[in-house]
Amino acid sequence: MIRRTSLKIAASAALVGLMTSTLPAMAADVTMNLGFGAPEESLYGRFAKIFKEKAEAYTDGSVEVKMRCCNQISTEDDAFKAMQLGTVDGYFITANNISPHWPLIDVTVLPYIFQDREHLERVVDGPVGEMMKQKLQAETSVHLLSFGPALYRDFYNSVRPINTMADMEGLKVRTPKNEVMLATFEAFGANPVPLAWSETPTALQTGTVDGSDNGTSFIKDMKFYEFEPHLVILEHFVAMAPLFASDAFMKRLSDEQREQIIRAANDAGAEFREQVQNETEEVRTWLVEEGGMAMTRPDKTDFIAAAKKVQQEFAEARGEDFIELVDAINKAAE
Repeated sequence: MIRRTSLKIAASAALVGLMTSTLPAMAADVTMNLGFGAPEESLYGRFAKIFKEKAEAYTDGSVEVKMRCCNQISTEDDAFKAMQLGTVDGYFITANNISPHWPLIDVTVLPYIFQDREHLERVVDGPVGEMMKQKLQAETSVHLLSFGPALYRDFYNSVRPINTMADMEGLKVRTPKNEVMLATFEAFGANPVPLAWSETPTALQTGTVDGSDNGTSFIKDMKFYEFEPHLVILEHFVAMAPLFASDAFMKRLSDEQREQIIRAANDAGAEFREQVQNETEEVRTWLVEEGGMAMTRPDKTDFIAAAKKVQQEFAEARGEDFIELVDAINKAAE
């Protein structure tokens, strides 16, 4: 009797197991909380949505990506360290905010380092970009999944139009806490003020600083046109906001899932780059016609000359690895 009962229990358990295995999964195996500091309608949010769709499709839903906008899980200034600690899964961080944690990223921040869009794409999509991903992961544990789209930063201020470099004299310019960007605005004649991104909108609105620079769409997304009347097309820095992931998150994935997440990041970056390529001039037009900004396109001769000195100074100060990477970027232009 006991043996029959045991056999029935075993058979029932096997049947339940078989039925359970044929049911669709009710939840994702792994959840990725993906953060960014701007609204969901921003470039970060749009990039995140494309990545989410591809990541969940490529993994057949075994990885769920939850978008966490507006500093919900971290600020942009703290997110890299949080990923090193494993307390944040993934985050979009502007490249210039990575340098306190990995100074080599500053090669992409150097003023006028990229000759044009094609040059930049050859760098980030080619051997130089792959080398940077590998070095970053080896030295910090954080994974750079995709460089994403890259746009030039536009300058804006509340004081005066900028037609020559002399017009920059004395302006209080908010910069990220990045040595290259601080040195660049000093070379331009301005008075740079390092501020965290989270403090920037208030500082601009209250007049604590006179102006700043961002990727063009961010000026619109953050509504800076409401209190910054002068738009200046300098194209001095390239704005990149790569997609990063923590090693702790990547280790929660199977080998197959890891490959699919990397593919989703690369494909999302390529797709979004195509979307934004033609948007810059459209946004500039909107900022003037709808946002009420006055736009100038200054002579860049003096700006480029000052930038070349900054490039040289940082290459000499940062050492052999930095010089090697700068040389590799310059060769990619040939």
